[in-house]
Amino acid sequence: MTDTLPDTATESDSTAFPEGTVEPEYDLTKPLDPDAAELFVDISDEDRAYWMRTRAFVQDEVLPVIDAYWNRADYPLHLVHRMGELDLLRDGVDVEGYPAMSPLAAGLVNMEMSRGDGSMATVVAVQGGLAMRSIALLGSDDQKTRWLGPLAAGTELGAFALTEPTHGSDSTSLETRAVTVPAGFRISGSKKWIGNGSVGGLTVVWARGDDNAVHGYLVEQDSSGYSAAPIENKTALRAIWQANIRMDGVFVPTESMLPDAKTFKDTSRVLLATRLSVAWSAVGHATACYESAVSYAQQRIQFGRPLAHSQIVQERLSRMLSELTQIQLLAFRMTELDAVGRLTGEKAALAKYTATRAARSIAANARDLLGGNGLLLPNRVARHFADIEGIHTYEGTETIQALIIGRGITGKSAFVG
Repeated sequence: MTDTLPDTATESDSTAFPEGTVEPEYDLTKPLDPDAAELFVDISDEDRAYWMRTRAFVQDEVLPVIDAYWNRADYPLHLVHRMGELDLLRDGVDVEGYPAMSPLAAGLVNMEMSRGDGSMATVVAVQGGLAMRSIALLGSDDQKTRWLGPLAAGTELGAFALTEPTHGSDSTSLETRAVTVPAGFRISGSKKWIGNGSVGGLTVVWARGDDNAVHGYLVEQDSSGYSAAPIENKTALRAIWQANIRMDGVFVPTESMLPDAKTFKDTSRVLLATRLSVAWSAVGHATACYESAVSYAQQRIQFGRPLAHSQIVQERLSRMLSELTQIQLLAFRMTELDAVGRLTGEKAALAKYTATRAARSIAANARDLLGGNGLLLPNRVARHFADIEGIHTYEGTETIQALIIGRGITGKSAFVG
């Protein structure tokens, strides 16, 4: 026999049900701006403007739709184009016609975008941090003129193809080849986990030349012999397409080779800056989880009172704020060093290593504090918890970062190869 509602009741009429059987809707997306060390009080008006512009975009345009895109593993390209309109794609790269964007402004954009969603922050990391930075640091004047403006505006999409199916952490061993032919090169090989690699834009491909050294090449994705498909069944960063790429003798004209990309050390120059960006992303994810935990603790009633009245809950929140403040301080200081040219590979690795580890801890604590509700996408934490796993791995795994840090400590390389 099927239960039915009383004649005078409807499913939307909560007064028809016994008190406590209808759960309220929780508001867990309100910005709380945790800043125990007052790091952000005296930032410049220009840096704050980038931050608040990103904040408005996240609150008004990302959060209302991102769960649906994340859930069905769809890529909201309209948001990427909107990010270009708002000048949020550059990650601090200088582009003619655009105002200066300080390292701190770039960090704040990454932080706030990650506070909204990790996939959208990864767009910034790929488009600006990797593709645009490769061209800005290593490209010719003609290449910069052709590509940087459209990439900054979001009218062109950019990818960075380094990782291969069998060469992730040991990317120095990449096997993709660029063979010299009349008027250019023929590139053959496979790449994996390439954000924006299948959307019809530009791919910065890293391959071995005739001299066996690693060089960079600008490959347009509609080139003959270039094929790519989004990777399916991801459990993180589901609202951006990352691709498997196959190149079979793709022709690249001579003028599409990055002139200053001569060895893997030049590739590392690009990766150095992006590791600090990932640290800021970790701060953003951790902030979102902390905010959700605080708001939930204040709104969730258990045992006749809000969770926030419980000692153990206050201890958990204190621990989260402690960890969050530590990585805010670290990211902020490393950004100050970057601004004056003193950011080293070891420092950038330390920032990423520490920040993503702390973000994992904060996310786990927040997920547990929310109980079963922490598993639901509308309650925010589950999506961030999953996406933190993505940033914990990309731009160099925890183990690789530890080896970079360890080399700086001991003066001895423990890399095998």
